[in-house]
Amino acid sequence: MLDGTPVMATCPIDLFSTATVELYEGRNQVLGPVRSPKARRAVELTLTLLGRSDLDARLDIESKLPRRKGMASSTADIVAAIGATATALNVEISIIQQAELALSIEPSDGIMLPGIALFDYKRGQIARALGTPPDVRVLVLEFKGVVDTESFNSVDRNSALQRQAARLRAALELIASGIETGDCESIARGATQSALAYQEVLPKPQLPAVLALGRSAGALGVNVAHSGTVIGLLFAGDEDRLAWAVAQAQMRLSGLTAVHNHRLIGGGVMPCRPEG
Repeated sequence: MLDGTPVMATCPIDLFSTATVELYEGRNQVLGPVRSPKARRAVELTLTLLGRSDLDARLDIESKLPRRKGMASSTADIVAAIGATATALNVEISIIQQAELALSIEPSDGIMLPGIALFDYKRGQIARALGTPPDVRVLVLEFKGVVDTESFNSVDRNSALQRQAARLRAALELIASGIETGDCESIARGATQSALAYQEVLPKPQLPAVLALGRSAGALGVNVAHSGTVIGLLFAGDEDRLAWAVAQAQMRLSGLTAVHNHRLIGGGVMPCRPEG
């Protein structure tokens, strides 16, 4: 809660949604995967924004992001679809336009912003890049259960956020300072403080056990999904410790369904135009 506005700090990792868009003469009709209605809507809105409602589109989405776990899978699909549509038209679409289009569809993660960013996920009034992340590994722990983002955001959680506002602001200051100076430990301390404060907003029953595992494994700290069930263990790139933590997590954590080992990266769309 920043000056009365709910915000999130992004945590982009090297796991992606990839969109392909083919365009034809038509009437702004979009064919695409049944499971991706939001991404199809993103293509329609992008064509309208760019003044090309005279075209139809065929959309394909490939993604390995787990669904309804808090890993921004919908936002990744939407932003990839926006970027792919612009690429198919050989035009640029600004980051602000990407954010506005995404927010017109649903509350959205700020992964369209470069680096690590602070983002007002409902209205986009705060959209600020904090800087390029240092070399951090995120061991993503996926647990049973799902969270529907739209249902989550339909509930007024401002009272809980206001009660934790001072702790969350202090956590943000640690994260921002750590990104600015390349201090992984400061980032992890801030993320851990934020995770603990956020227990009042969306409790993660497994968090105490994950914190204990992190201490045993020499992790820098933890982070949690804003509207999901995943918890991340943050490491400074020690592969032996990571391997040990994976093995221990599978033995010690109740309800664990999957473990993903990824690198913290900067956000943003990466256009890829096919050759020829």
